Amino acid sequence: MKKISLLSFLFLAVTSFVLLPNVFAQTTVLRLTTQNSESNLSSVKALRPWIEQVEKATKGKVKIEVYYSQTLSKGKESWKAVKSGIADIAWCPQGYWPGLTPLTDVISLPGLPFRTAEEGSEMLWRLYDQTPAIQKEFKDVKVLVLHTSEPYLLITRDKPVQTIEDIKGMKIRTFGSNLTMQIKKLGAVPVSIPMPDNYTALQKGVIDGMGTPWEAVNGFRFYEVVKHYTEVPFGAQFFSVSMNKNAWNKLDKETQDAIMSVSGLAGSKFWGKNFFDSAKNVSIESAAKVGKHIEILSLSDAERKRWVELSQPVWDEWLKRNKKKGNKSAEKLLETALNM
Repeated sequence: MKKISLLSFLFLAVTSFVLLPNVFAQTTVLRLTTQNSESNLSSVKALRPWIEQVEKATKGKVKIEVYYSQTLSKGKESWKAVKSGIADIAWCPQGYWPGLTPLTDVISLPGLPFRTAEEGSEMLWRLYDQTPAIQKEFKDVKVLVLHTSEPYLLITRDKPVQTIEDIKGMKIRTFGSNLTMQIKKLGAVPVSIPMPDNYTALQKGVIDGMGTPWEAVNGFRFYEVVKHYTEVPFGAQFFSVSMNKNAWNKLDKETQDAIMSVSGLAGSKFWGKNFFDSAKNVSIESAAKVGKHIEILSLSDAERKRWVELSQPVWDEWLKRNKKKGNKSAEKLLETALNM
């Protein structure tokens, strides 16, 4: 009996040893590139929790290895990196590449009917999901998530803004053609300054204010150098979490479905809420720690309507650009977005 037991034990041990590499072979490691640091609020609140969701949904069949702080690819090269396979997954700030996704850019127009990043991300995913022309703009990658910022906040150094008359003549830092045009239409002076330099520019009065998301208010500590915060109908920025097509196609259908169960609409809303919306309360708490108080101003309904009406030339210019490119669905797309 002892001899049989010993032989059985040895057989099981050898069998387990032979099968062990096959167990490990079932785990696919995917490389994800992001320009953000590991300690960045977006990484803590959105990226890492989503990765945990993916790994749990796939029951460990997929592991995601993150390359933070541009260590695998520069932020401006992230789209190229995921297309070419340098990265398997990339978090892509789509604003880096004007003209790459001209129809998807509808989500960045001012005055759209969403107030939070979660709402904007839901709108963006639904537009993508039901618009073949938008899907075509992402044909070179597998889109996992599309998310937005909240509509940019107006922060000002000395003077509070609650009407169009208040902003006239102010020097406002802008990013992108839509916000630049909107600032001009509102009677203010657009100024282009790299994001890392805006703290000093505000501190020294080079600019009177800027359009920015709460995530940047916290990350760049703008609460130390501005006094006023007004929620206005500026546009939002949008981002993708995209996967290399070859890497995606190597996964079995069950694994693909598991990844999309925490991506798609649900994942887009999750990223919007946790990447951007969560930064509002964090900013208020961070400001309080250094003795600063954040009071959030808002426009009256009538005043908001004035801002939106003055911003409509931005919509017209977007439509004009798309018509030149032959994008016949642009007008219907804008109408759909406004009616959502």
